[in-house]
Amino acid sequence: MRHLLILLSLLYLAACGRTPLQEQQAYVFGTRVEVIVVSPEAEQGRQAIAAVLREFDRLHRAYHAWQPSELTALNEAIAAGQPLTVTPELAAFVSEAQQLSAQGDYLFDPGIGELIKLWGFQADEFKAELPPAAAIKAWLANKPSLADLVIDGTTISSRNRHVALDFGGYLKGVALDRAAAILRAQGINNALINIGGNVMALGSKEGKKWRVGIQHPRQPGPLATVALEDGEAIGTSGDYQRFFEVDGKRYPHLLDPRSGYPADHTEAVTVLLPAGPKSGTLSDASSKPIFVAGAEHWRKMAQKMGVGLVLRVDSQGRIFITEALRQRLEFIGSAPEFTVVP
Repeated sequence: MRHLLILLSLLYLAACGRTPLQEQQAYVFGTRVEVIVVSPEAEQGRQAIAAVLREFDRLHRAYHAWQPSELTALNEAIAAGQPLTVTPELAAFVSEAQQLSAQGDYLFDPGIGELIKLWGFQADEFKAELPPAAAIKAWLANKPSLADLVIDGTTISSRNRHVALDFGGYLKGVALDRAAAILRAQGINNALINIGGNVMALGSKEGKKWRVGIQHPRQPGPLATVALEDGEAIGTSGDYQRFFEVDGKRYPHLLDPRSGYPADHTEAVTVLLPAGPKSGTLSDASSKPIFVAGAEHWRKMAQKMGVGLVLRVDSQGRIFITEALRQRLEFIGSAPEFTVVP
């Protein structure tokens, strides 16, 4: 599976040989993660990276959508029509996800786990097989949504037994923010964190900004690169990450809750979020509704989500870039044709 973003800075650092660099990779959240730390104290860097990876593993296990976890326990309670008292952390996650879903008109909705399962995307490996049209129609008739959940302190109940939580489009962003907090608490101020293409930059590398590449959805290598300021996060939703093909048609994992089918009008959406306590979370959660919104509504959706720096590639390969992001991009070789939008 191709990464959304190429960590060009890692290549530079490895080549220059001067920067005290610690780097480690792991496989968490169903994707490859990388943590790169710049620190003159090698042991400090290794310990900080280990702390980050431990937190990633904890989040992955605690909120796994289809292996036994606190999240699956909540889903079982919802299906049985019973309330469940959960940890304060999970209650806070559900509350925040509800707010983000509402902001994005529920085009990003972690409550559609049943639909994700119908399409087979709840597994690490999935079959090239369409779900029965009748099953999708039945799911649409039930209209399950995160909006159906009621949170009373740490007790969660649902007005709809068909709600099933899947934090696949939310937790990677949360993990970015957690990683940044852990690294800074351990005295690490210069680092790059990559979770399957959702990237956050801390500080710089020897005074130079971290530069990452935005993956081209249909060609090898990056479409463009962008230098990240301290604390900025960038995220991409693309139809080239998790998908299968049937009769020559691509079916990606980015599902439109309005139709029950994958969105087929967009190849990729990249968003860049300014530094803030939730920039990682927003880099993950905001790209999804912009992707699903489509040609006529993506710009309004970006504005609704409070995201000003956006790049969209539509199903015809046409590139649209907001003016704010265009000013930050550097293209590889000759610039492709693109349309700048306000």
